[in-house]
Amino acid sequence: MSDSDEFQSMIRQVRTGDADAAARLLKLYESELRIIARVKLNDPRLRRVCDSMDICQSILANFFVRASMGQFEIDTPEQLMKLLATMIRNKVTDHARRQKSERRDMGRTSNAQVDELPLMSGDDTPSQIVSARELAEEARIRFSFDEQQIVERRKNGQGWDDIALDLGGNPEALRKKMTRAVDRVATELGLDETRDE
Repeated sequence: MSDSDEFQSMIRQVRTGDADAAARLLKLYESELRIIARVKLNDPRLRRVCDSMDICQSILANFFVRASMGQFEIDTPEQLMKLLATMIRNKVTDHARRQKSERRDMGRTSNAQVDELPLMSGDDTPSQIVSARELAEEARIRFSFDEQQIVERRKNGQGWDDIALDLGGNPEALRKKMTRAVDRVATELGLDETRDE
C-alpha cells in the first residue's frame, strides 16, 4: 500500500470516528502542529493565558468532529497540514481578539501566591481528544433528519454531485446547508466558542 493510499485510508477511518485512526493522525502531526501554534502565539502576554497544547487540543477536537461529518475534502498530508495550520491561526487570532474585546489587561500581575493560582487543565489530553467518537455522536444527534442523511452519505465517501442526485437539489446549496449545520452544532458543543459572541 502506498503512502497516499495509507493516508486516504486513515482519513476515511477518521471520518467514521475510528479512535485508533485519530490517535495515529495525532501521533503523526501533533509535534508539528504544536510548533505552528507556538510560532503563532508570538505575543508573550497571550502565551500567559493559553499555550500551544490548548490551541492544538481545541482545533483537533474541532477537526475530528467536522471530519466525521464529512465537511473536509482532504486528499494529501499537505492539504491536511494547511487546513490545520489555518485552524490554528484562526484560533490564536480569536483568542487575541477575545482578550482585547473583553478589555483584559494581559500584562497585569496577580498578588496571589503561586500555590493559589489555577493550574492549566490537564483534563483534555491527546488521548481524550481522540475519543472524538462520543463528541461526533453527540453532534449527529443534534442534526435534523435531512442533515443526518447528508452526513451519512458524506461519511460513506459520496461526493456532493451524487448526494444532490440522490436527495435532490443543487450540490453547492447542499454543501452550504451542511456547512451551516456543522457550524451550528460545533457552536452548540462549544467547539467554536468565538461564534457565540
